[in-house]
Amino acid sequence: MSDVTLLRIGILIAGLILIAAIVFFGRPRKPGQGRRVPREGKGEDTRVEPTLGEQLEGELGADGRTPADATTQAELELFERTLEAPGTAAELGKRVSDEFDKIVTIYLAARAGEKLHGPDIVVAAEKAGLVYGHMGVFHRLVEHHPERGPVFSVANIMKPGSFDMADIQSLETPAIAFFLTLPAPGPALDAWEKMLPTAERMAELLNGLVLDEQRNSLGRQRIGQIREELRAYDRQREAPPLTKPSRW
Repeated sequence: MSDVTLLRIGILIAGLILIAAIVFFGRPRKPGQGRRVPREGKGEDTRVEPTLGEQLEGELGADGRTPADATTQAELELFERTLEAPGTAAELGKRVSDEFDKIVTIYLAARAGEKLHGPDIVVAAEKAGLVYGHMGVFHRLVEHHPERGPVFSVANIMKPGSFDMADIQSLETPAIAFFLTLPAPGPALDAWEKMLPTAERMAELLNGLVLDEQRNSLGRQRIGQIREELRAYDRQREAPPLTKPSRW
């Protein structure tokens, strides 16, 4: 290859490098490109990472809550508690025996012209200490001893009586029923003293009314009668069995 040819190749390469440099350095820069812009009140070298709140900004409502509201959160917490022991959720609240000799029932009803809504029932049940379990209804269990069965249970008065969590958002009902099936895992009167305050608490949360078994307002007189009935029930069960008189 001649010296002239090598000179031409060198000139060509130099020209290409010059053109590339002109194209690269001649492009207009974006605002702030090539230098660090300090934030107000921050040092030159302070790096500020975006916070979770900034990332969620625009997704929050006026009250600062995300679309996954308290109702959904309560449902998730409720399911988490019932699923703590895998494979046993469907058994939570199942009675030890199918035999019973008395049922005490009271109702929580919506006010005239209104309905109880599924998500609200779930939240109220969670706040009242109930768990979702056997037969798709809510139960109050013996603390630390769920295997002893329900103290009392809460069902939907609409057939089939369960709360289908797959359709809980659309569930509406005029009332729910609290029922104490005896014998319970403990004295009947103690179970009643747990069921009544729970019904009253949920009625407060749901803006409903507590009714007796005849669908009348549950007043002090009827409450007193139920307590006496359950005291008598407990005394009867505690009474020693009759024995035949011994022969002389």
